[in-house]
Amino acid sequence: MTLPEIFALLIAAHFLADYPLQGDFLAKGKNRLAPIPGIPFWRPLTAHAAIHGGFVGIITGSLWLGLAETVMHWRIDDAKCRGWISYNQDQALHVVCKVAWVALVAWVLS
Repeated sequence: MTLPEIFALLIAAHFLADYPLQGDFLAKGKNRLAPIPGIPFWRPLTAHAAIHGGFVGIITGSLWLGLAETVMHWRIDDAKCRGWISYNQDQALHVVCKVAWVALVAWVLS
């Protein structure tokens, strides 16, 4: 697979995981400032971030990049939920992560 193909798949997977696969439960439950009663915010947030990490790991073939995506997605979404960054900044940072993963794949392959 070429690097542009990897990037395109990462972006497609991001939109799949951030919209139809997130659902109302994860979208609401991941917010530490307004969690679903009785559900610790970190559980839905971790589940959502792990879905993203799983896609990155599968697409890149790297468990480490999948773990890095999970950590970064968790931190970025938590920052958005806390009001530290906007929705647009959240989405831009997610794309920056995908660019970084492709750059790391290119570095390893060189």
